[in-house]
Parts: sequence; C-alpha cells; structure tokens
Amino acid sequence: MVGQRLPVPRLEGVSQEHFMQDLYPQRKPLVLEGIDLGTCTSKWTVDYLSQAGGRKEVKIHVAAVAQMDFISKNFVYRTLPFDKFVQRAAEEKHKEFFISEDEKYYLRSLGEDPRKVMDNILIQVTGKKRIVLFSPRDAQYLYLSGTKSEVLDIDNPDLVKYPLFSKARRYECSLKAGDVLFIPALWFHNVISEEFGVGVNVFWKHLPSECYDKTDTYGNKDPTAASRAAQILDRALKTLAELPEEYRDFYARRMVLHIQDKAYSRNFE
Repeated sequence: MVGQRLPVPRLEGVSQEHFMQDLYPQRKPLVLEGIDLGTCTSKWTVDYLSQAGGRKEVKIHVAAVAQMDFISKNFVYRTLPFDKFVQRAAEEKHKEFFISEDEKYYLRSLGEDPRKVMDNILIQVTGKKRIVLFSPRDAQYLYLSGTKSEVLDIDNPDLVKYPLFSKARRYECSLKAGDVLFIPALWFHNVISEEFGVGVNVFWKHLPSECYDKTDTYGNKDPTAASRAAQILDRALKTLAELPEEYRDFYARRMVLHIQDKAYSRNFE
C-alpha cells in the first residue's frame, strides 16, 4: 500500500503578479497551463532538434530500464553526436544500441548538479511526463541517501525493506507540451517520461543572498546555516560515541526529542 495520493493543483491563465504575490509564497507545487511559450512546443520536433543541434558530441546516461538510480548508478555514460542521440531517444526499439534494444537515454545538459536548495520551474516543451513529488516534511519516510531516495519503484515499493514509505504523501501530476510545473526548493520528485520530449528547467535562489555559500554559484550546496548545524551535529554524535552503549542510546534519544520540540515546524497540515 502506497501513501496518500494528492493531485498537484492546475491553474490556467495565471498572471505573473498573481503567481508571485499569492501562489509562490505558499511553497507548494503547482501546474500552470496556458503560458505563452512561443513556437517551441510545435517547432521542436525530432527533425528540427537533430538539425539544430548538429553533430556536436554529448555525454548521455544510458540505462536498461526507465528508472535510473542515481545512488547505485544503474546506468552507464556514453557519447553520441547530438543528432544521433535525439533520433535514438525518440525510438521505441533501437537497431543500434549500447546495452539493449530497449535501453533508455537521458541528456542532462548542465551536468550532475541536483540544485537541491533552489526553486525550480520545469517547462514541458514537448512530450509527456508523469511526476510524483514528496514534501520535504515527509523526508523521514523516504529513506534518503544524501539528497536522493533509495525507493526507486514508487508505484510498487518494497514495504518490507522500506516500511515507512507508505506514510509519505504523493503529490501527482501529468505534464503535456506547454505545461509549466513549479517545484519549490527541497521538494523531492520522481519523473517518468511517457514519450520522447524536451523539458527546460529554470532555477533561482529564493532565500536572501547571505543564506548561501558565496562560492556556490548555482545553489547546489545547503544553506550555510544548515551546513554549520550539520557539522555541529556530527561533532555531537562523535562525542556521544565516547559513552557506553546504554548511555549513548539514552542521550541520543533525548537529542532527537529536543530537536523535534525546538526545530520542527508544527503549523502544517
């Protein structure tokens, strides 16, 4: 049994003023419809992209399955000319392939940066995607390794291995060409491409500039206060390790309760 399913709200004809003043401060995902994206939603066909991108070589992810695991790295990196990559990515079955005729391709044009602390707008230019999002308030149910969840098959999770995952609330939406999804910073998201498509992500820092590491141009690092707190916690845990197990267990539980009482926000649904 998976957790509670909630649809991501969809709104049409939202003005920039309405979004920034009323919707953006709510810090929840939202699909915006009817945004004027110009001609790209019809123009960016496989043929057009192949011609426009030319023969420049790009490094791509190649996986035997659709669910790429960025923890265990169930994919390989390969290089293809951009036009060849686009043509292959649009195929159902491949005559030419690296792993198998069913292999999947993914090109992340700006590298491996998760941009985990930045707000994000995903513009679905062509194709269709199904996206499931999880609130940062449900992080304790997601079995995180760093900033990524170990639970790959979110539709049929192994609840013996991941029993708490059933408590996580799922916010779901489908994106078609022309849809725009607002993903607030810290929200976890699982993306399934239902057909070949192109998405454009726009990231921006929404916290005051002093909250960020000055050397962190793209906002990939945790806010500086969070980094300092994590370092202090690491030192505290190392200090607790000096105690016998019974004492270590007791004082660690007291620390957890103290954090819950002082740091967790209580004003959420």
